[in-house]
Amino acid sequence: MIPILQHSLARFRGQIIGWGLAIFLLGLLITPIYDIVLSQQEQFEQLLQNYPPEFTAFFGDFTQFATPEGFLSAEYFSILPIILGIFAVLAGSGLLASDEENGTLDLLMAYPVSRMALFWGRLLAFAVVTAVVLALGWVGLALPMSWTQLDVGLGDLALPFLGLLAQLLLFGTLALVLSMLLPARRLAAMAAALVLVASFFVTGLARLNEDLEVVARLSPLNYYQSGEAIRGLNWTWFGGLMAVAALFALLAWWRFERRDIRVGGEGGWRLPLLRRRLRLKTFQQPD
Repeated sequence: MIPILQHSLARFRGQIIGWGLAIFLLGLLITPIYDIVLSQQEQFEQLLQNYPPEFTAFFGDFTQFATPEGFLSAEYFSILPIILGIFAVLAGSGLLASDEENGTLDLLMAYPVSRMALFWGRLLAFAVVTAVVLALGWVGLALPMSWTQLDVGLGDLALPFLGLLAQLLLFGTLALVLSMLLPARRLAAMAAALVLVASFFVTGLARLNEDLEVVARLSPLNYYQSGEAIRGLNWTWFGGLMAVAALFALLAWWRFERRDIRVGGEGGWRLPLLRRRLRLKTFQQPD
């Protein structure tokens, strides 16, 4: 599995540079703004009072905007699940399906490589790359703090990134298991992205409409603490999200072990119930 891991990490070099550098620079640009917020705190508070509640529902509690955790929630961590969620969905859906569609996975399996080693090597590489991208984001926030008034311990600053890691692994493994079931990678990515966007909006709207709280409990982002994790990470939520991600990974592995690998191009529907219905309709058609 080690050679698969090393090869997969090498393939992710572009994603590490692109996504990691982007959130690294985002942290460098956002952290110094905190000093401006403190120097003009009254003006900012008056301005934020005029914001509609629908806006503040998605970007955190603006009454805490002058605190480090409130500022980082509103300006940084609130948007990262969507931004990096795109990376997780694309990477997860393409871990194996992209090689199937371009016709290289069956050639790779001709070598003495087990399916288990291939699957877990690719998945571990995805987890490592995701952690590296988030580590670059942490560095981007931590570096400017030495010359700003944003006083947050380095360990405390890492806690929101841990919560974000659990979210990204969940959506990445969801895209992976969908790529094992749906005919094409693009469909798997679209379906996982739809869940991501729906989760974002349902979680935000539930803060305005109590009737949506029941639905929001099923939303992964309902258990995302954003910058509030600086005060303390909810380890129960973190463990639950990681458990769901592990379940998705096991389902994808089980499906990958028990199906044929396509030679190239997109495939057909791999949902057993759907295929059974299609067969029944075919047999019931009159001659």
